[in-house]
Amino acid sequence: MTEHPADHAEGRAQFHAMAEGTQEDWAKIAMASAVFNRELPDRVIGHLKMLAGDCGGFAVDRLEHSLQSATLAHRDGMDEEYVVCALLHDMGDILASSNHAELGATVLRPFVSEENWWMLHHHGIFQGYYFFHYLGLDRNMRDQFRGHPSFERTAMFCARHDQNAFNPNYDTMPLEAFVPMVNRVMARPKRSIYMRDEQKIAAE
Repeated sequence: MTEHPADHAEGRAQFHAMAEGTQEDWAKIAMASAVFNRELPDRVIGHLKMLAGDCGGFAVDRLEHSLQSATLAHRDGMDEEYVVCALLHDMGDILASSNHAELGATVLRPFVSEENWWMLHHHGIFQGYYFFHYLGLDRNMRDQFRGHPSFERTAMFCARHDQNAFNPNYDTMPLEAFVPMVNRVMARPKRSIYMRDEQKIAAE
């Protein structure tokens, strides 16, 4: 792990309560945050690797499913941001087993378009079309969103790049092929409460 200036006392803010903070304190915090935030793609990839080995009853483990989903999207000619969304769509399985779609969507929201965020956030419900009825649930739960601008995009993602990504014999691309894509997509946020308006405009 990279050693940060904030690891040393002189690189840290001096306040013990935010109400006591100064411009100098917050300049130090901003500098440390910039270094830490640049390493976010590495942390996300590390979290994704934790999906390896857990099949959850499926024919492939969760990491293979994620890689296969991204491979299908890439070979289908989808753009890089979409491919990264496919790669990371289930990263929430580890910490948010009951609402995994929302966690992945939250992590990527600052870096992706509104339609890709919506697709990630709702793909769990749309994926349910293929199996909810076996669990006594309504497979058409997704219909509550019919008419939304991203409805068809999300249904397409599940049909072409998610529900069919459990083939142990598929020639899935390795994780290393996607790491540069993750780095590029997550290099700079497009939106954040911590960004000034002019920064958001420059990021567009």
